[in-house]
Amino acid sequence: MILETLQDIFTLEQLMEVFETYRSFGPFFAILLPLLEAFFPFLPLVVFIVANVNSFGLWMGFLLSWIGACSGAIIVFIIMRKLGKWKWIQRIKEKKGMRRLLTWIERRGFSPLFLILCFPFTPSAAINVVAGLSRISYWQFILAVLAGKLVMIFMVSFIGQDLRALITQPTRAAIAGVVIFLLWLVGKQVEKRLNTTMTTRKRGS
Repeated sequence: MILETLQDIFTLEQLMEVFETYRSFGPFFAILLPLLEAFFPFLPLVVFIVANVNSFGLWMGFLLSWIGACSGAIIVFIIMRKLGKWKWIQRIKEKKGMRRLLTWIERRGFSPLFLILCFPFTPSAAINVVAGLSRISYWQFILAVLAGKLVMIFMVSFIGQDLRALITQPTRAAIAGVVIFLLWLVGKQVEKRLNTTMTTRKRGS
């Protein structure tokens, strides 16, 4: 029933026209949208990735999405690293809770950042900001972003590369839905585990 309704609202012809129009804006637009998501986390990064791979093909769409998302994350990190020298930001960093969070990230380094960025439904935008305020090295952060975003964006690209099949083949759509749900579930578990670790550290300090 739901699938038939979606097919009535979004016909294959309409979707292909949308992707063709999207493609006409060129690769710059395909990079720009994922980049902007790093500044405005309410923007739908998953939608941008799916649009890119359906407009430019799996590999080119994946590459453009990866370049845009990584560039945005790194730019936010650099901006926050510069703003971290301002007095009012320094006062925020000296607050007890923030100080513990920053210390935790600085000690853990690459691993938690990589894990968070591997999943599409974790607060990566907030991590970019907090990492920028921490003393983690540029290269540690950049490596985590490049590797984590590569895993996450490729997973989304692979699942969403053929919307025609997802609409016309209910079994494939169901499998894709289950995979997306599992990604969301694992992402939330990673986030919960990190929060639990932070809470334990607070109690032990």
